[in-house]
Order: sequence, then structure tokens, then C-alpha cells
Amino acid sequence: MKTYLVTGGAGFIGSNFIHYMLKKYNDIKIINLDKLTYAGNLENLKDVEKDSRYSFVQGDICDKQIVEQIFTNNNVDYVVNFAAESHVDRSIKEPEVFAMTNVLGTVNLLNVAKNFWQEREGFKEGKKFLHVSTDEVYGSLGETGYFMETTPIDPHSPYSSSKAGSDLMVKAYADTYKMPVNITRCSNNYGPFQFPEKLIPLLINNCLNKKALPVYGDGMNIRDWLYVEDHCKAIDMVINNGRLGEVYNVGGHNERTNIHIVKTVIAYINENVDSEVTENLIKYVEDRKGHDRRYGIDPTKIKEELGWEPETPYEEGIKKTIKWYLDNQDWMKNVTSGQYQNYYTSMYGSK
Repeated sequence: MKTYLVTGGAGFIGSNFIHYMLKKYNDIKIINLDKLTYAGNLENLKDVEKDSRYSFVQGDICDKQIVEQIFTNNNVDYVVNFAAESHVDRSIKEPEVFAMTNVLGTVNLLNVAKNFWQEREGFKEGKKFLHVSTDEVYGSLGETGYFMETTPIDPHSPYSSSKAGSDLMVKAYADTYKMPVNITRCSNNYGPFQFPEKLIPLLINNCLNKKALPVYGDGMNIRDWLYVEDHCKAIDMVINNGRLGEVYNVGGHNERTNIHIVKTVIAYINENVDSEVTENLIKYVEDRKGHDRRYGIDPTKIKEELGWEPETPYEEGIKKTIKWYLDNQDWMKNVTSGQYQNYYTSMYGSK
């Protein structure tokens, strides 16, 4: 039985990954380490909390004692590091928080894993540290071309810079200590359980409350959208078959402008929920500082080496996603109230 330490498992992608893995494999054990900041929500994992293969530890990846205790009490085979501060707007306001968690927290995880795997038993086959990163570390693309694994790192926001820093530390542990690692860099994920600070659930929530839909600049910034379950499948494949030390880009081949996403959400809710929700809710606001114009990933490497391809077309995935939020409005209300309300209000105004 393989044991996975999943950090940030109560967040959006982490919780989807835990669901995916427990559904796919019977003979695994998952330990979820999460600090439960505003975006970490145990409601995301309610349906697995009684599963004997799953356990939860509340704690910070920067806390050496907690991480060491997990390794001491469990034979950890794989570390899958989702834990990160991830909201660009917030990184502009509080860059030091992002540097602490994303860089120093990753270093703490690397140190503990290295000490247990190398010094106590050597780097045996079947151990791996998989670091989940982002295409934002590459910077901004022009109208043509795609990010490849060989594209130079050129981050522009405090968030992407902190992720680039953590990527480089993971690479350094591979190069210096021969530690078994992989890095995945994904495009924009969407799907269930995403905290409504991010574009799609924010749009849905605001539409349901007939609030303005903020659109940065001219709305023509382009992102490559990847359905979260497709991303989870890619991570699983890299854990099991990725070449040690390699970076794998994971992209959806679904490039859309931000304004296209906004209008898609409006049209769906107008047609299926409330005909009073129209494009009149769109409000163009001052562009985000350092706003990258376009992201686009070339996933050729992961396709050729591991056989992964995105399986969910954007047109299907966006409908599934909107429907999930509409069917789970209690979840939405819970995460935007109580302990989360102060943060949500500071970023987006009162409900």
C-alpha cells in the first residue's frame, strides 16, 4: 500500500486530486496536510472523511515539527505539494505571505522528505516529491507561440515569482542531492470546489446575487483552461511514470479570452436560471498590475512520454462546472460566509 502526503488537500485542486485517487485506487493511503486558510475547506472532502484510507492533519507546511511527525508516523512514499498561496491579487497586497508559504514552505517539505528518504534508507525506487506549479512562472506570451518546458522562467507577479522560486528549489534538490522529484506546470484549472475568488466561481456567485462582474482592462487577456479532473489524471501519471527530475507542462488546448468566459457564464445563467442576468452586469475595471496578456501551454512532452491528453472539451467542461456550482449553492454560501467573509469582503465588497 502506497502512502501519499498531499499538502493543500483541502483546497481546489488538492481536494479534486484526493477524490480522483481514492476513486481510482483501492490500495493507497492519503494523508492530507492543510493549514485551512480561507481557501482550504474540509467541506470539499466530506464524502471521504470516513474512508479508512484517508486522514487529515491540520498544519502549516512551514512547520517542520508537524511534517516530521507525519513522516515519523507513516512510511510516506510520495509527497504531492499543492499547498500554496495562489491568488495573484492578494500577492500584490501581501507578497511576503506568498514568499513564506510558497518558497520556504516548499523548502521545509523538501528538507524533511530528503532527510527521511536519503539519510535513513537512501533514495529507493518508489519515492517521489511531486511539486505542482503553474504556467505563470513563464511570464507572458505574445499573440503566437506556446510555453514549453524549455521556455525561460520570467515571472511578473509576486505570486508567480514565489512559485518560480519554489520550482527552482525543487530543481536544486534534484541536482544537488539527486532527490527524486518532478514538477508539473499547469494552465488555468476550472471545475468543482474552487474558491470564489477565482474567475469562474466568482462570476457565477455574482450573477446569482446580481452583482457587478468585474473584468480587468479590456477583457482580452487569454488563458488556457484545463478541467481539474484532467489535471489530476496528469499528476497521477507523472507520479507513476514521469522521468525523475523532469518538468511536465499540463495544458488544456482551450485558450479563451476572459471576456469570452464572462459572457459564457452570463449566457448559461440567463438561459437556465434567471433571465434578468445579462451582460449589463459586466463592469470593466482598472487592469491588474503586471497583468500577463496571454498564456498557452504546449503539452507535447507529457503526451509523447506518458500518453496524457486533456479529455474534457471546454464547451463540455464549462457547462459541467457552472451546473456544479448551481447545484451546490449551499457550499458557495458557506465558503463566502463565516471565517471566510472578512477576506471575501475585503477583496470584492459586501455580498
